Amino acid sequence: MNEPFDREKIVECMFDPITSLIISELENGEKNSLYLAEKSSIPENEVRERLSYLIDHNFILERQMDGKPVFSANAKKLTQVVEEGENFGAAIEGLEKMDSFLN
Repeated sequence: MNEPFDREKIVECMFDPITSLIISELENGEKNSLYLAEKSSIPENEVRERLSYLIDHNFILERQMDGKPVFSANAKKLTQVVEEGENFGAAIEGLEKMDSFLN
């Protein structure tokens, strides 16, 4: 989809603790929905639901492998949306706090 996206909606998705955990897993390479569900302690069908806006706007890429969805992060595009924002410093600080909370 090449439709314009709502930057705030993208950032909101990135700051959601569960979605953020999923995105961090995807930054290390593509993962299937079962793996992501187990890592984030959510039902497998909820993985795609949580990523749907990001998928619709190509921040997260989805493909099928053996009939199962496999996801990967478009890291360049995710980084770009954060860096181009007016509050880049605040976003980085928020991500660092979230990272320390998750780790």
